Amino acid sequence: MTTAASSSSTAKAQIGVTGLAVMGSNIARNFARHGYTVALHNRSVAKTDALLADHGDEGSFVRTETIAEFIDALERPRRVLIMVKAGDATDAVINELADAMEPGDIIIDGGNSLYTDTIRREKAMAERNLHFVGAGISGGEEGALNGPSIMPGGPAKSYESLGPLLESISAKVDGTPCCTHIGPDGSGHFVKMVHNGIEYADMQLIGEAYDLMRRVLDLPAAEIGEVFAGWNTGDLESYLVEITAQVLAQVDAETGKPLVDVVVDAAGQKGTGRWTVKSALDLGIPVTGIAEAVFARALSSSTEQRVAARGLAGGTPGTAPADKATFIDDIRAALYASKVVAYAQGFDQIAAGSAEYGWDVDPGSLATIWRGGCIIRAQFLNRIREAYAENPKLPSLLLDPYFREAVESGVDSWRRVVATATTMGVPVPAFASSLSYYDGLRSDRLPAALTQGLRDYFGAHTYQRVDKPGTFHTLWSGDRTEVEQ
Repeated sequence: MTTAASSSSTAKAQIGVTGLAVMGSNIARNFARHGYTVALHNRSVAKTDALLADHGDEGSFVRTETIAEFIDALERPRRVLIMVKAGDATDAVINELADAMEPGDIIIDGGNSLYTDTIRREKAMAERNLHFVGAGISGGEEGALNGPSIMPGGPAKSYESLGPLLESISAKVDGTPCCTHIGPDGSGHFVKMVHNGIEYADMQLIGEAYDLMRRVLDLPAAEIGEVFAGWNTGDLESYLVEITAQVLAQVDAETGKPLVDVVVDAAGQKGTGRWTVKSALDLGIPVTGIAEAVFARALSSSTEQRVAARGLAGGTPGTAPADKATFIDDIRAALYASKVVAYAQGFDQIAAGSAEYGWDVDPGSLATIWRGGCIIRAQFLNRIREAYAENPKLPSLLLDPYFREAVESGVDSWRRVVATATTMGVPVPAFASSLSYYDGLRSDRLPAALTQGLRDYFGAHTYQRVDKPGTFHTLWSGDRTEVEQ
């Protein structure tokens, strides 16, 4: 093992990492493997020593015990990456670092922080002449070590110093780093939040596809895994489809059953999906697929209610499709179309957030950096990148010629899947809501006209007419004549 340099060494570290749990340790190792000297800090020095004992020969590290030693070990401008739990712990570390730093130094929060917290922190650090960067990092433990997708926000000036380091450790696709400056203050964490929301929708859609094959077609887990493996060689090629095949192929050593059959069917969540839905509500953007995925996880964890409801009648079930191969292909088409909706809604939310906060986020650059390293990496991100390159002002991803043709060609399959699931009592909230969104988007006229009429009746909220300009109100409690407001 290479002996770590002391904090008093004349050689200064180019980057410091504080918070050496698995993600922090792996990203520190990633920096070291790319030739950077990395200063290490953790509140428990034992974690620092464990990293050095196990991986100290992977590059140049500087062991430190105190914040003062940590800061002293860094070259100027100092660059410190925080990898601690989001919330109060992050604020505590930021303040401790800021007290020891000098003007022009850079603090990077690499955790899953709420973007409004990042906006607040960036403003506070700017008042102290420090740069604060909220960097979304996707790819999990493996990505942190071997190349994640990185979404840094914050001052553009800070990216001049920080960007080359982050780009060097990020994933690469066709030689292009999966890292770019997203925009000011909280933009990086906002984009990462929406990325995670799309991830929620993607996993829920995959789960619904699996459930349909299991419950409607009565296929065993391993066979369904083979279906997903086949799909991963086509237009559905993606990291999540790839690992779905692997999970479904896994056999439990203790029982000999498919692992998926011995895992409790209660999905956890850490909060980024809920944040995405809350933000979308505030922005007035319908992210129906993401919302249904969040609610589906919540329902799965409502154990007492689900146990109590098992005796509820399901009505007379429909008949399973006779041609299994055709129905499997219908599910594939429905999965693809619903995935396009999820991405379209996510990009709509990013555009709305960018406009609300003045971030000027480039959607094409997001499709570029999400092609590798991150959890939602997929083949069709190349198509999304091309769509925004062709039309940077694209109103909806569903209106790009490629995606429009792909969805329109699969819409009959999509309807058959939702109809079959409904008649057979199999819940498909993400498939169904995505189809309803698509139908609502393409409708010439929606029942919102009646909704607005009702609002005017009970609350005098007024309405507009299709045949002339102006704002109107009907005197519902009077003679019911119409007056212009």
